[in-house]
This record gives sequence, C-alpha cells and structure tokens, in this order.
Amino acid sequence: QLQLVESGGGLVQPAGSLRLSCTASGFNFENYNIGWFRPAPGQGREGVICIRNIPGFTLAADSVKGRFTISRDNAKNTVTLQMSSLNSEDTAVYYCAAGRSVCSFNARLWDYWGQGAQVTVSS
Repeated sequence: QLQLVESGGGLVQPAGSLRLSCTASGFNFENYNIGWFRPAPGQGREGVICIRNIPGFTLAADSVKGRFTISRDNAKNTVTLQMSSLNSEDTAVYYCAAGRSVCSFNARLWDYWGQGAQVTVSS
C-alpha cells in the first residue's frame, strides 16, 4: 500500500525551529522527487520546497529561502524538512508529496500525498 506519512508538527514560538519528516512506503522512493506544500489563500496548495531524486538538487520558494532546508535519506525512505526563523505566516498544515515529473511548485504535477502535519507558530 502506497503511503506518505508526515510527522514532527506542533507548536513553536516565533523565531523558533521545527523539523518535519515524511516517510514513504509502498513505492520505489529513490526514483521520486519529494515536495512540501501548504495551503495558500485562494491558491490551493503552494509549493514550499522540494528535493529531486537527483542528489543535491533542491528548490525553495522565495518565502522560505534561507530559512527552510530539505534533505532525504533514501535508505530510510525519509525526507526531512528543517524549518527555522519561523513566523506566524508559516502557520499551516504541511503536506509532503511524491512525483516523477519535475521538482515543481504546481501541486497538480504531484502523484501522491500525505495526510498533512500541523505547524503552528505562536507565542
């Protein structure tokens, strides 16, 4: 059974850090790009950051550049999203997605989705 499971969400204070994980099963993980998305008002899901199946290639949205990083461990079928300098605008449900196409911020191009993990930035 194909599955993506996010973990690590929670409550964090402004300027704090948080780490999310996305663990995959049921498909050949190392052949897939992995992306993180979050809802955007009037836009559906906006792309935050993604990592390709090609080692070392990552892409981050302007809103998170310099604050969010992404890495993958193919041996563990896991992608990690490290978030720092968080602010209230980062509060959202974060979804990980897997796809074979491109490392795109267009949610329609992704094949599989997790159930989401809540991140709340508040004092």
